[in-house]
Amino acid sequence: MPSRRTKIVATLGPASSSPQMLEQLILAGMNVARLNFSHGSAEDHMARAHLVRELAAKHGRHVALLGDLQGPKIRIARFASQRIELARGDTFRFSVSHPRDAGTQEVVGIDYPDLVKDCKVGDELLLDDGRVIMQVEQVTATELHCTVLVGGPLSNHKGINRKGGGLTAPALTDKDKADIQLAAAMELDYLAVSFPRDAADIDYARQLLKEAGGDAWLIAKIERAEAVADDEALDGLIRASDGVMVARGDLAVEIGDAELVGIQKKIIAHARTLNKLVITATQMMESMIHSPMPTRAEVSDVANAVLDYTDAVMLSAESAAGEYPVEAVQAMDRICVGAEKHPTSKKSGHRMGETFSRCDESIALAAMYTANHFPGIKAVIALTESGYTPLIMSRIRSSVPIFAYSPHRGTQARTALLRGVEPVPFDAAALPPSKVSQAAVDELLKRGAVEPGDWVILTKGDSYTTVGGTNTLKLLQVGGQLV
Repeated sequence: MPSRRTKIVATLGPASSSPQMLEQLILAGMNVARLNFSHGSAEDHMARAHLVRELAAKHGRHVALLGDLQGPKIRIARFASQRIELARGDTFRFSVSHPRDAGTQEVVGIDYPDLVKDCKVGDELLLDDGRVIMQVEQVTATELHCTVLVGGPLSNHKGINRKGGGLTAPALTDKDKADIQLAAAMELDYLAVSFPRDAADIDYARQLLKEAGGDAWLIAKIERAEAVADDEALDGLIRASDGVMVARGDLAVEIGDAELVGIQKKIIAHARTLNKLVITATQMMESMIHSPMPTRAEVSDVANAVLDYTDAVMLSAESAAGEYPVEAVQAMDRICVGAEKHPTSKKSGHRMGETFSRCDESIALAAMYTANHFPGIKAVIALTESGYTPLIMSRIRSSVPIFAYSPHRGTQARTALLRGVEPVPFDAAALPPSKVSQAAVDELLKRGAVEPGDWVILTKGDSYTTVGGTNTLKLLQVGGQLV
């Protein structure tokens, strides 16, 4: 029986594509495999997805597949010498007209012509996630003339951000639209949208996904300054999505690293209040790309996100291209379990003063309130079609495990990302109604999750095949005669 409630997302890449390595990652505790559409071909992603599903099934595990769209990352073109070294005070130009593969010590082409229109004198441009910083001194029709404020190496295709955000690139590129088609064909469980500005960007992605025949839940990556400019902007983006990712790389570059931790806590809190899931990502164990052990600061960072009640913590290059992908998952597992031993609260004041809008939501929240206040309860069982009821349940701070019982592979995989939720294959509709409660509890007995005398909460709908139909909450004592 799993003791870790916080889930682990691991990005797949060259270091984690072999069947042997994927199997080790699943056994080490990977709950979600992230396919980064910024790298690799469609064939690569399809092969990895197939392997993950095959190996997870072999071990009786449930691993969600998350596709991550590249989005409109604004990048410089190429240097003739592959890289240059810039010093403070150097002058440098970004040019719309300069040849794409002939950058020099003084000038480089840019792949995004509107950058020149979007910028004005005095703006600060941050390159390579803020490692190199320049100030705009002059704007012409085709070029930005800059002075280097913070120097360092600069190589091909590095990203450009403007401090404070405000670049006008639309959230979905032609490549993203093709990748949405791919995500639908692969039947991915989640799809992350990069650099959304507002709810309309998420709505458009959802429309394209639906037209392509996909039913993935959409994750809005919070990484533009505009997305966190005020509560209205942030909440609008959260409401439009099924979950959010605190994408700390580009976000920190745009808002400044000093603001990042407070904003991270705010995003997690708002997502949970609005009944959405949340992933905390970027550089969580960066040193483990080349080291088998995390730093104390990284341990603290992961634990801090766990204590804030994130659903999942994420590995990027650590598992995709690092030297120690399995050790990184194992370290994350260890730190999550350690942090969960010292929860800031096992009780929840979540939405106590608010009204509920749906029947299934009311049942889900009532179940967790009961679970937290009746010490005999050792498990919550949610019979679920879509995964919505366990999503709502898992917004509540609790140490009681939630078991999502569903006959659908997609729902089983999807609920693998929810904090404190364990997917269980179970087809209630195939049983006589009088046998469902007994069979559900027997499944937990078989897994060693409960013992005779324990109490269990069971939520279900009158019809087991209706989405949103949960309308019943039962308290069952293990070992008794159950109907």
